[in-house]
Amino acid sequence: MTRTAGLLASALILFLPLSSASAAAPEAATIMFAAKTVAERNTALATLEAAAPADPAAAYAAGAGEFFTALEILASGLHRHGFESPQSLMLPLMRLPVPDNPNPEPLTYEEFRAILVGFRDRLEKSAATLGSVPAGADIGMEVDLTRLGIDLNEDGAIAPDESAAAIMAALAQGSITTGDAAPALTFRFDRADGYWLQGYAEFLMAQADFWLAHDFRTMFDGSFHMLFPRARLPLQDILVPPDGGMSGGILSSEWRIADFISLVHLVNWPVVEPERRMAARRHLMEMIRLSREDWKAIRAETDNDREWLPGPRQKGASPLTGLDVGEQQVQAWLAALDMAEDLLEGRTLLPHFRIADKGINMKRFFDEPKPFDLVLSITGPAIAPYLESGKILTGEEFDQIQRQFGGAGFLTFALWFN
Repeated sequence: MTRTAGLLASALILFLPLSSASAAAPEAATIMFAAKTVAERNTALATLEAAAPADPAAAYAAGAGEFFTALEILASGLHRHGFESPQSLMLPLMRLPVPDNPNPEPLTYEEFRAILVGFRDRLEKSAATLGSVPAGADIGMEVDLTRLGIDLNEDGAIAPDESAAAIMAALAQGSITTGDAAPALTFRFDRADGYWLQGYAEFLMAQADFWLAHDFRTMFDGSFHMLFPRARLPLQDILVPPDGGMSGGILSSEWRIADFISLVHLVNWPVVEPERRMAARRHLMEMIRLSREDWKAIRAETDNDREWLPGPRQKGASPLTGLDVGEQQVQAWLAALDMAEDLLEGRTLLPHFRIADKGINMKRFFDEPKPFDLVLSITGPAIAPYLESGKILTGEEFDQIQRQFGGAGFLTFALWFN
């Protein structure tokens, strides 16, 4: 796999869980991670949830199942209203391959918020279930990513083209093969990987809570026809080409670029649920804690059995990223976690390009929420209330960490490491 494909595959982390089942796992886990229908999957998940309080392996599998059903809630909601990924914008996380819906339902602002709430609340359940697994639990589950999947088109089936492997191939523009020439896509997930998945649940909850903390109706009404061009949004008849821009020429993609510019301009969100913005910081802090637990567990491992995230002693490049993990990358990642924690706790201030002697207190940004204006935050006025004197993060400090990741780049490792 190319490194570009590896980056896109790693970006899928933000959309799909990666957990597992094996012969040693509960039978319901084996069924759940290879289910071909939503009904079969949900029955197995209910069985695991019932057994979870007394069985760490069941809790582990149930938490993973709850994670991917959260993603299914999001994907189903997008499909229901005719989500169309704006491919021309080259935004990897907006490239979720939701199938075309020829008869989308109308979408309102309230309904979109409800989709986010459902997604976020299921993630919270997943994090709690995964968090109930004891630290020393002996977990070892296998999963074939060509069989694990979610229902993207709401037909009740989990088809081969809805598998984790197929979705990753779509994100990587076909760079991941799933036929006879495909690399081994079966991984053995252990206790460390449970921390990893729980950390991603916290990361996604932080994003959802940040959105839900604000009233973004104006942005929704003014630009979301870019993403849902047939969902009867307020400006659809005025700004969306009659054929959705499918005829080629200037309207084939440029109208989406224009609406993306509108979207950025309309990120001027009043705060409506301040407790959610404070919660977003707590989720990020918990993600940092879990990443440390993950690497503590990885470094204690003595096996080398189809590792999803190998440690320095578990040699062999990942079949997805093509990357080896050395001690220098682990040390640099732990330093990056310390840096992120210092920023979120306000011990270190975030620099702003036009202000030399003060920095942004990110703890106060989350805990003392004021309207969020993206453009004015970039240009300066909106961050003025959070400026303080103190230790300011320097570019050299971050560059020192980045250099430890070599040519593959910090972002590739960060998406993979969590």
